[in-house]
Amino acid sequence: MLTLNRISHHEANLMIAAAEAKSLEIKVPMCIAVTDESGNLIAFSRMDGGKVSSISIAIDKAFTSSAALNPTEFYNKLCVPGNPTFGIHITNGGHFSIIGGGLPVKVDGKVVGGIGVSSGTPAQDVEVAQAGVDAFMASL
Repeated sequence: MLTLNRISHHEANLMIAAAEAKSLEIKVPMCIAVTDESGNLIAFSRMDGGKVSSISIAIDKAFTSSAALNPTEFYNKLCVPGNPTFGIHITNGGHFSIIGGGLPVKVDGKVVGGIGVSSGTPAQDVEVAQAGVDAFMASL
């Protein structure tokens, strides 16, 4: 029997609130998704002004970072023609994201969830996602 740890709904909302605060600070409205350790959606927010096209992108970034155990930008660097991982971005029904803005959430070295953010540049998305992770870690 396995015992799994995962982000609770309350913790997911805490992460979203922190990410929204950072988004307001940098003046870029975002779409923010939080998933459990296997990439299933727990909570989502589309801020006023968040791009419609970013809804599924944020969810895909959260899925990828939790299910694949790495930040999405990690795969961006590996997913180029000639590399053995080229093409990974079209796996999982096209839900595997290689765009920066998805971060795994780890406790004691184990992934307990993921956060995905979209609507800004990849660097802005990462900054906002990191605010969500930082809030979660501070709550432990």
